[in-house]
Amino acid sequence: MPFSLAQVIDTVAATIPDREALVVGDKRLTHRELHERCTRLAHVLLSHGLTVERERADLAGHESGQAHLALYLYNGNEYLEGMLGAFKARVAPLNVNYRYVQEELAYLFENSQARAVIYHAEFAPQIAAIREQLPRLELLLQVADDSGQALLPGALDYEQALAEASPEPPPVEPSPDDLYILYTGGTTGMPKGVLWRSDDIFVGAMGGRRQDGSLIESPEALAEQLAASEPQRSLTGPPLMHGAAQWGSFNAFTTGTTVVFAPEVKKFVARDFLETAVREQVRGMSIVGDAFARPLIDELRSGQYALSGLGVIASGGAPLSLASKEALLELLPSILLVDGMGSSEGGTQGMNISTKGNVNTGVFNTLANSAIISEDLQRVLPEDDTSLGWLAMSGRMPLGYYGDAEKTARTFVTIDGTRFSIPGDRARHREDGSVDLLGRDSVCINSGGEKIFAEEVEEALRGHPDLFDITVAPRASERWGQEVVAVIALREGAEPDEAGLRAEAEQHIARYKLPKAFVFVDAIQRSPSGKADYRWAKAQAEAAS
Repeated sequence: MPFSLAQVIDTVAATIPDREALVVGDKRLTHRELHERCTRLAHVLLSHGLTVERERADLAGHESGQAHLALYLYNGNEYLEGMLGAFKARVAPLNVNYRYVQEELAYLFENSQARAVIYHAEFAPQIAAIREQLPRLELLLQVADDSGQALLPGALDYEQALAEASPEPPPVEPSPDDLYILYTGGTTGMPKGVLWRSDDIFVGAMGGRRQDGSLIESPEALAEQLAASEPQRSLTGPPLMHGAAQWGSFNAFTTGTTVVFAPEVKKFVARDFLETAVREQVRGMSIVGDAFARPLIDELRSGQYALSGLGVIASGGAPLSLASKEALLELLPSILLVDGMGSSEGGTQGMNISTKGNVNTGVFNTLANSAIISEDLQRVLPEDDTSLGWLAMSGRMPLGYYGDAEKTARTFVTIDGTRFSIPGDRARHREDGSVDLLGRDSVCINSGGEKIFAEEVEEALRGHPDLFDITVAPRASERWGQEVVAVIALREGAEPDEAGLRAEAEQHIARYKLPKAFVFVDAIQRSPSGKADYRWAKAQAEAAS
């Protein structure tokens, strides 16, 4: 039967009310406590007139009929309460990148048409600076922190608002059609709001699909799964403004797993992360690619951490390099390393599992509803066709991009009567039935007529011992049209060695893919989720020409 995400959370709280739902530093909330707090927030939203305005049946795929709530927060209970409370009030929550500058913030708030925002007090000056540009923004809920920022005029203190609200069930009936909105990071363009029905994202990425691929059929089936589950804990590294952390949290809730965040929520600190893992005796960890793995590896090598209970390290949003996988499995030989393949527009699409002695990267086993579409977007490639194509997903997928009918039509296409989501990842079938994921077409470099994928070049260079981090970007070339430039941060004390870096890459990729130039920087700029900022990398490459 169809699920609303509010119904999912109600079922979890009713089945395991006294199990810890969330740990953030010294703060601990059971499912009963979390559920009461998000219920109170739902009443706050409803009391200000925020709820559904038009039902889904009357709307196109790029349209929303609900009030929108922006979450402008660091990791913490308030973020998840904001999501859950919104679902219970039939309000659509959306994520805000807390690194955005004023112009970017104004764009996102205007584009999303947010009517309410929950924000940490630290961000009060940023909200104040754009408030006059946003006439629809009517409800401000300010979360106190140690920044010393006063409550904005007209804003409500978050804790006081919850304390004064009712803990009784809200007088609305959430629907499986209610929206979950995920704004993409905008690493190569402006952010876009991806609109998912609750029921579709629950199956597509938030715990509605079991590990064996079967679907959870009903609330009773979910309750049965929860009642049989063993209490365990999972430590989340990326920020909740990133889809991977949101999806991971919901998957944890639906399997009876406690979600744990390290006390340092403003940046990733490997020591803090590992000390939390030891203290909370976590079974799993989630990270985002080498941006998290490299400092973890260095910290594991320098200290003693009792992680005998750790079973899984999962990376979503960016794949782990071969070098990082081998290093992690050398240090933690009994764990599973899981690379998750997915996208804001496709949900979970596949995975790569590595164990000690059996390591590979960039190769994924996909779900049954994954496909590879031909370059001209006209046909589904059979599994024995190894031509380069577009990774696609059918079945459960988003409705579209908020407010953008044209972009929706380009990304969600119908082929032979089947609707597919095609976010822009290039891939090809392998003879063994798995899939080679080559990277986003938006960061593909066209050099002399050859397509070169930035991620492929990055992976070829990561094995060099002096390299700490890397992003590959194009720059204009009179001869080639575009040429490959590697923007590199070296390990402390290392000296630039272009010949050695080139020799490392030559072992893994064809010569035409080799960087034409190397640019050395102190640090690679990434989003808080660990994803590469390719606009920044391109600017570095062009500035060094």
